[in-house]
Amino acid sequence: MNSFSKLRRAVLAGCVVLGAATLPQVAVAQQAAPAAVAAHPYLTVAELRKLYADKQSRYVTIGGLKIHYKDEGPRNAPVLLMVHGSESSLRTWDVITQKLKGRYRVVRVDLPSYGLSDGPTDEALKVLVPTDVPIGLLDHLKIKKVTFVGVSSGGTMGMYLAARRPDMVDRLILSNTPSDPVDTSHLKLSQGLTDAMARAKDSGFRDQDFWVQFLNFFAGDARRMSAKTHKEYWDFYRRVPEKNLIGMIARIGDGKQAMIEMAKVRKPVLLLWGTADPLLPESALNAIGRYLANAQISKVAMPDVGHYPPLEVPERFAQMIAAYVEAATPILPVAD
Repeated sequence: MNSFSKLRRAVLAGCVVLGAATLPQVAVAQQAAPAAVAAHPYLTVAELRKLYADKQSRYVTIGGLKIHYKDEGPRNAPVLLMVHGSESSLRTWDVITQKLKGRYRVVRVDLPSYGLSDGPTDEALKVLVPTDVPIGLLDHLKIKKVTFVGVSSGGTMGMYLAARRPDMVDRLILSNTPSDPVDTSHLKLSQGLTDAMARAKDSGFRDQDFWVQFLNFFAGDARRMSAKTHKEYWDFYRRVPEKNLIGMIARIGDGKQAMIEMAKVRKPVLLLWGTADPLLPESALNAIGRYLANAQISKVAMPDVGHYPPLEVPERFAQMIAAYVEAATPILPVAD
């Protein structure tokens, strides 16, 4: 039995997504019984908002869903729209925002089901597609153009947005973003994560150490994953189970429609990649470059970094964003 088969057997219901790979989520069955919820230290969205909302927190209603976002920096500055991947939140970009908000307007959003945003209802899924969330937010803020920055499935969202609304996107910065249905047969789980999954199988719940082991496994250097990050992941992912957890996550699926959409992208694209990623290594970097055949591709490989570059090396990531936007692909004003 390969490692991913063991991972599937170790968990009970629902799903977690890293890029386009579906990793089952422990004890978050779509219709969890009240007794099961009461047996574990879950937090409601309201409780999470009390813990983590701050003076920069704002909310907008899109398709009936209350969506949490932050909008920082000068209003007349170039706009960076930053979108996290699944199993994450807008806090992915905390350090990068602090580094860049003096010279850019930085907009971040919690996708539905994640962070402090509502989860999608059945009714919302009848009227919304994933790219409606960034479009709705930008329309709300009256922002016409952005540099889109996305990690993992957040980068997938960016590609789909650039294909659907090229007028909204100046350029894309994509980090460890899938382009094919992800092959997980090569994963060799750490002993710590294997043990954490065994506990999860027995208890039906992912404990705090699960998230330490999970983040450390997907890091190039686990020492870069701070105790603060471990604690935030634990808090956000003991959120009361969502029925439609990944309903508004941009996914590759079987890859057929994704290939069509990627071919529509005709913008400058920086592929900023942690090639120590056990899930999406350098071969995935090369693959996405091929599929974005009509884009203007630049690549930066970071061999010491794993699946979450914005969390592992935020200062380096911020420097590369600024260099790419300001030096590599400056958008010049159009003469009158």
